[in-house]
Order: sequence, then C-alpha cells, then structure tokens
Amino acid sequence: MSERAAPFHCPYCGDEDLRPNETGHGAWECAACNRAFQLKFLGLLARGVQRNERGGEAI
Repeated sequence: MSERAAPFHCPYCGDEDLRPNETGHGAWECAACNRAFQLKFLGLLARGVQRNERGGEAI
C-alpha cells in the first residue's frame, strides 16, 4: 500500500511551510499564516471524465 499524497501549498496563503497536525489523519498546519486545515477525499464523480472532442474552442 502506498502513502497518501501531501499538500504542496497552503490553501489560504499559498506558502509551502506545511507540517502534519496532531489532530489526526489529513490534518495540516501552515507555519506562515498560523492556520490549521484538514483534507479529505470525497470520492469519484458519477459523470466521470468528459473530453472535448472538437479539439478546441470556436473563435
């Protein structure tokens, strides 16, 4: 089993100085803006991936 991915940037200030928070799984704290947040995977969307078959936007 592989490890879960860690966030690269704080969702509030964009800084990269993140550390795991002692609250639990998926909890992180940002040393730059002094905020704590939690990430959670909700699941896959029922509609799946939709592709643009035209190859680009109309001008």
